[in-house]
Amino acid sequence: MQGNMVREDKLQIMGILNVTPDSFYPESRKQTEKEIGVRAEEIFEHGGDIIDVGAVSTRPGASTISEEEEEKRLTLALNIIRSIKNDAVISVDTTRASIARFVVEEMGVSIINDISGGQDNKMFTTISALHIPYILTSNSADIKAIKSDFEKNITLLNQYGHDSIILDPGFGFGKTLEDNFHILNNMEDLHTFGLPILVGLSRKSMIYNTLHCTPNEALNGTTVLNTIALCKGASILRVHDVREAAEVIKLYQHL
Repeated sequence: MQGNMVREDKLQIMGILNVTPDSFYPESRKQTEKEIGVRAEEIFEHGGDIIDVGAVSTRPGASTISEEEEEKRLTLALNIIRSIKNDAVISVDTTRASIARFVVEEMGVSIINDISGGQDNKMFTTISALHIPYILTSNSADIKAIKSDFEKNITLLNQYGHDSIILDPGFGFGKTLEDNFHILNNMEDLHTFGLPILVGLSRKSMIYNTLHCTPNEALNGTTVLNTIALCKGASILRVHDVREAAEVIKLYQHL
């Protein structure tokens, strides 16, 4: 396994690298070797601690791809990242247990980011056998249901002997605009689990629909909500705009 693990004593930035043709934010789509390399270098140079690689779009209505195609896209990207920074801490965004096993065992990935909350019935046992941090997401629409999801799934993971868990309340997944803001406003309720909290608010619909703009115009809104998330106890910011997130953290730490 390459790189350092998630540090609970340090606010961290997870930079997004989408090797997809159809992610919701067009500027995040990187498919050629050159595009992937430039994006990876940008994440590291701008202060990213973790690079999160996704090969399947999670936007509403996105088409699924085969396991073979997902593996092919990830292999290309991961090899390029390693050639740039061999000790990079890499997370892979996948809902497939088989892909999780492949990228950890064959490609040295450090973290699995599963936005489905373990819908693949082999995911929890696979993660437990791999002994790596797992980002557990909830697709529920209110803070009480999210806490219930987390309690159930943390218990399951613990029963399998796994306790390296990062919580993601899942902004934008199975939630209305109002749901998202209510969850953000009450996010400190998740501290009861004593686990790191990751937030993925970057350029999402709760921002651009509220401000009546496009994802391309949603950076300022992202910065505002990331600041609020830190005040609510977020440990990791998952973002498209790494430099701006680093500035948010630097200013926040002066409070």
